[in-house]
Amino acid sequence: MSDSDDDEIPRLSSHTLAALQEFYAEQKQQSDPGGDDKYNIGIIEENWQLSQFWYSQETALQLAKEAIVAAGERGRIACVSAPSVYQKLRTLHREDFSVYIFEYDKRFAIYGEEFIFYDYNNPLDLPEKIAAHSFDIVIADPPYLSKECLGKMSETIKYLTQGKILLCTGTSLGCSCQLECMELWWEEILEPT
Repeated sequence: MSDSDDDEIPRLSSHTLAALQEFYAEQKQQSDPGGDDKYNIGIIEENWQLSQFWYSQETALQLAKEAIVAAGERGRIACVSAPSVYQKLRTLHREDFSVYIFEYDKRFAIYGEEFIFYDYNNPLDLPEKIAAHSFDIVIADPPYLSKECLGKMSETIKYLTQGKILLCTGTSLGCSCQLECMELWWEEILEPT
């Protein structure tokens, strides 16, 4: 082996280089989507470690329509841990309501002023600009179906809503646990202040 062999610049094959360029383009699109593309469901990939599972286009659209009707004209909508509903609301290009996304995942900060960092472990740690009972409807999708998560999220929802709530959750933990969690949740929400 000669010294000149060690000095050669490594080169990728054209196929490998094309694959690498495609990978970098996808990464750029995900980290800095532009224009209306940033509102497409799935533009920010699910992170299962954060218990993120996006709704299908059809489900997100149905939930968005329900929220718009419930909020009414010039209404305010809060999407708490429900980013795909927020994204669908934004793709509808309507100006007759306002919407905020309350989310732990800071990748959603691409939505600017409408993004509110939210950690259910600190349910009332919200910016001053978010006044109590300032949303016509709150759409919430707790990341975990547990007493702890539902209880803490209920504090947030109770603080945000003027009364209308659209709670979305799964049944993966089984009926008895789900019913127990839901009973706790309703007690928290309906408890008078």
